[in-house]
Amino acid sequence: MTIVDMLRDNARRYPNEVALVEVNPERRERRHITWRDYDLVETTDDEPFRREMTWQVFDEKANRFANLLLSRGVRKDDKVAILLYNCIEWLPLYFGVLKSGATVVPLNFRYSAHEIEYCIDKADVNILVFGPEFIGRVEEIVDRVQAGRLLFYVGDDCPTWAESYRELASLCSSADPQIPLREDEDAAIYFSSGTTGFPKAILHHHQSLTQAAEMEQVHHQQTHDDVFLCIPPLYHTGACMHWLGSLLTGSRGVLLRGVSPRTVLETVSNERCTIVWLLVPWAQDILVALEQGTVRLKDYHLDQWRLMHIGAQPVPASLIRRWRAVFPNHAYDTNYGLSESMGPGCVHLGMENLDHVGAIGVPGYRWECRLVDESGAEVAPGEVGELCVRGPGLMECYYKDPQATAETLVDGWLHTGDMARQDEDGFYWIVDRKKDVIIMGGENLYPVEIENYLMGHPAIHDVAVIGLPDERVGEIAAAVIELKEGAELDVEGVETFCRGLPRYKRPRKIIFAPVPRNPTGKIEKPALRAKYGAEGLVARESGQ
Repeated sequence: MTIVDMLRDNARRYPNEVALVEVNPERRERRHITWRDYDLVETTDDEPFRREMTWQVFDEKANRFANLLLSRGVRKDDKVAILLYNCIEWLPLYFGVLKSGATVVPLNFRYSAHEIEYCIDKADVNILVFGPEFIGRVEEIVDRVQAGRLLFYVGDDCPTWAESYRELASLCSSADPQIPLREDEDAAIYFSSGTTGFPKAILHHHQSLTQAAEMEQVHHQQTHDDVFLCIPPLYHTGACMHWLGSLLTGSRGVLLRGVSPRTVLETVSNERCTIVWLLVPWAQDILVALEQGTVRLKDYHLDQWRLMHIGAQPVPASLIRRWRAVFPNHAYDTNYGLSESMGPGCVHLGMENLDHVGAIGVPGYRWECRLVDESGAEVAPGEVGELCVRGPGLMECYYKDPQATAETLVDGWLHTGDMARQDEDGFYWIVDRKKDVIIMGGENLYPVEIENYLMGHPAIHDVAVIGLPDERVGEIAAAVIELKEGAELDVEGVETFCRGLPRYKRPRKIIFAPVPRNPTGKIEKPALRAKYGAEGLVARESGQ
């Protein structure tokens, strides 16, 4: 059964039940943009900031787009890219591509015009579907990308150089085209984060999507009565693959556009959400807002919220201890994964393993793990090695990049680039990214360990530890520290706090500055290294 079959099944079993809800509270502040710019499906005047769609309408919209693609000659092996902010039409378009037999290519909505052009060329995209927010960027490259490609615009006031998806799809049949699909056929190309240069195109078969749906349901025990709140961008495997658990169970998904402590709690309350996936900064922001009294739990209905889980980056144990103190009845899970493993879940903590908070967990449903050294040999128990994973959600390859594929997929194992250790109970603990390890005077320093320690300071909101060149010892650890709003902390205070660390692990430079993160919550360390390694530091070198 493919995920397309799951959608068909839900449309048959739950035709009039709500499948998707879009909540857009931040529209109140976007006065320069009219509601019609975002009016991608029918809405009513009395609910301008909330729209919903039933399973039957979801399926019909996917069918209409599939039939539109087929009418334009799209066939298997063709590629259709989606460049949209999260909206209620995103998933029907995604499924429409799959129903046509083509391969779907979600694009990062933060891409520049140059990056959009690179990605659609890299993935051999035949059709680009884009929204009103991207008119300027697409127009910059339209002369080059339009040749041999179709451009479908989702919104009002279609540019003259594109075609209106809304008008064209309305003329197409809502009947299912019933294109046969196999699990071993191409389904999706996702792009890596691209923090080390241009992103890689990651090709997955339908089996990867089916595995993600089944795994999500097994890990988080979703039922038809659950309501999943999705905040991260749908172009990323983390958000979309977690939502697939809702698809498998025919349960409701809520898309929240924009994020703040108030809007998250308000949406959980109003939509009766039971499962919420957060990134570390968002969870941190909620706790800070509660501590400062800018939001109050008593103002919301949260009794139904049963699970909070986090992924996309290492999670400080101190954060989860604070969360559990505020929300003692929440189940909790950490989800580890990569786009190459079709998103989160190849390793997960497990809701029953709160005694191992801080670990990424054990192999996920139908996954295997091992740790290896530079030669590919498994390391001894307790030693640090590169984490490798193997399972049915593994990518087929890096599209059109056999060299990178051979370097990453070795004998059926995906080399993740993450350094980890396994404890005596079988739980894996991320030590750091292989490329982020700092070598100071022959000693390996793992920034994540130092970051987790610093996050225990009550004045620190976020922190990134990077390696900077040093003539004497090769590299030193520098801590970029972002303070909580209104908090005060100086270099001496950080140095005093760090006395709890072994001397060689203490940061040698302290920098008070914002910590940049990408849309999936990962710290943009290459940007920090480039900034502070190249332009010099306005910071004090510690005498530790």
